[in-house]
Amino acid sequence: MRSPLKRAPIPQVFIPFSQFYTDSMMDGTTSDEQKKAISKMPYSFNVNAEAKRIKSEYEKYNGKNVSVAGRIVGLRKAGKLLFIDIADSTGKIQLYLDYSVIGEKLFDNAKRFNAGDIIGAKGKVFKTNPGEISINVSKYKQLAKALRPLPEKWKGLQDTETRYRKRYLDIIVNQEIKELFINRSIMVGLIRKFLDKKGFIEAETPVIQPLYGGADAEPFKVHVNTLDEDDYLRISNELYLKRLIIGGLDKVYEIYKAFRNEDNDTTHSAEFTMIEWYQAYADYNKMMQLNEQMLKYLSKKIFGTTEIVFKENKINLEPPFRRIKFIDSINEKVGKDVLALSDEELFALAESNGIRFDKGKRNRSHAYGKLLEVLVQPSIVQPTFVIDFPRETSPLTRPKRGNQRLTERFELYICGMEISNAYSELQNPFIQKENFLDEIKKSQEGDKEAEPLDMEFIEAMEYGMPPTGGLGMGIDRLAMVLFNKPSIKEVILFPMEKRRNDGNHAQTPDEAAVT
Repeated sequence: MRSPLKRAPIPQVFIPFSQFYTDSMMDGTTSDEQKKAISKMPYSFNVNAEAKRIKSEYEKYNGKNVSVAGRIVGLRKAGKLLFIDIADSTGKIQLYLDYSVIGEKLFDNAKRFNAGDIIGAKGKVFKTNPGEISINVSKYKQLAKALRPLPEKWKGLQDTETRYRKRYLDIIVNQEIKELFINRSIMVGLIRKFLDKKGFIEAETPVIQPLYGGADAEPFKVHVNTLDEDDYLRISNELYLKRLIIGGLDKVYEIYKAFRNEDNDTTHSAEFTMIEWYQAYADYNKMMQLNEQMLKYLSKKIFGTTEIVFKENKINLEPPFRRIKFIDSINEKVGKDVLALSDEELFALAESNGIRFDKGKRNRSHAYGKLLEVLVQPSIVQPTFVIDFPRETSPLTRPKRGNQRLTERFELYICGMEISNAYSELQNPFIQKENFLDEIKKSQEGDKEAEPLDMEFIEAMEYGMPPTGGLGMGIDRLAMVLFNKPSIKEVILFPMEKRRNDGNHAQTPDEAAVT
């Protein structure tokens, strides 16, 4: 039975594009007719309802006139009825086009739509006989024409490289991917809400910096024309946020892009998103507590539980998280005290465990780090704080109370992957300068990740820096864990890919299908 709505044909200007699927579209050329038709598309369309809300609040919308817009993802014809599924940013909804309501011209024109076209429609919300919540369309407008066919409906966009290079197509055809990035946005908003409620303020620090610092990483160089000087893209915002702590802003954070000239693999990206926060009069114990509370808060808000799945493992984000000591965890694996070994003994131990040092990295810092990575990290599944790092690994960290060879630093690991890194921050400018000078020695030996001497930061410390706890956390890796994605590229909207020569490169199967 058709809708009881009264017949109300409405004059409508329709731009027919059915003849436009031609070879000229595929090679990038267009005719004057095509250009004129596209130019006549509306500049705007008034939308007052979303697909998800109409469905979830059906009793409120039933019988009401709404105005919706979206991309056509399905078309079906049944006699004098035409069913068009459109997708907006919240989901899909069915448009119900009745010949007796919209008239012959509009009905025939609508039959020429193709999957991928974008339309706007107005009409009353109702349920069809099978119970499908739909909109009985009284008028519509074509808002955009898909000049290229979408990937095949049932197979979707499957080639991984094409998905990353053409994320817009990935979002169009893979509803799961659309929802992933909506949820990632929600996650970032919740992080801000969590910290704002605890009295933190959000700051902004420079992306282009005269000196890079705050992490062990090789930077990207840039040239600033107006200053005629070479600078760097930031690898961290740590030294700037600490300046704000010195300046009297006791709780600060920033969600920011970092740039590190390093690996491009499943857990690393040269461009990635971080959050760092710093709190005066706190130490790394307080940072552990905040880290636990935040992950629990995010999981409860997004999923309603602290139990999630990552890499086929059930992960429990309920505090307190397990704590293990850096040196003790390695000692248990090798049967000796690595802290007591000479340099050569430590390097030999590392090499006997399959570790090979890159140029300039044959030093205690990298030996310790690689031993942890090879021997300890793979066995960590549940959230675990690895605490009390050797001093050589942590030039910005305060010494461990009771053991000056260690520092008050921790890293949080889940399923063998580092999620966050935190310190009781070093506040002694004399020791800080000594640590920077040690980093310079590493740099002279060829370590491209060693930190430079930042005398301006030391000068700021000389005005007096309060006891401070600080934490940095990878937003992308956190998204991997929460949304159970095996690769960092899955949770970055536009991941870095090697540039191609579009005129000569071989097409992937999915690229060939859409071009």
